[in-house]
Amino acid sequence: MKLLRFAIPLGVFALLVVFLWRGLGRDPHEVPSPLLGKAAPAFALPALSKDDSVVSSDSMRGKVWLLNFWGSWCFACRDEHPTLMRLAAANEVPIVGIDWKDDPSAGKAWLANLGDPYLTTVKDASGVVAIDYGVYGAPETFLIDRQGVIRKKFIGAITDDEIRNELLPLVHQLNQ
Repeated sequence: MKLLRFAIPLGVFALLVVFLWRGLGRDPHEVPSPLLGKAAPAFALPALSKDDSVVSSDSMRGKVWLLNFWGSWCFACRDEHPTLMRLAAANEVPIVGIDWKDDPSAGKAWLANLGDPYLTTVKDASGVVAIDYGVYGAPETFLIDRQGVIRKKFIGAITDDEIRNELLPLVHQLNQ
């Protein structure tokens, strides 16, 4: 009876250690998305540059494109921005920006000061579209194919290596 009294807590502790050890070995950039291979959630949001115009995800149908969630308040977005500027300059894939939970004037000033890599930028002040996409935090970037299906999700600031080794080969494949 004494052995059983210690065996159960010890077994539970050992099980917790196994789960924690396994979790620590995972790459935090590899968070699986239930949206991969599924239709990207549709959106129609006001443009950041013009308050009276609305931009819809349907306008990108038939193109392979990137959807980038960012905010002027986001330090990692500032780190990512030069990479997005280089990608936009290469003209390999159009990028649509979603200024997420941001003051529109701060977002406009940010793009004016750092440059604008986006084909168009919309504002998601309420964060509803980010919730639809399962965004954990900014920046997050989604690669969407011609049929509107999410093919890849990048969590955190996208790097030149990720663009060169993962994104562009997939973009070229999807454009064939």
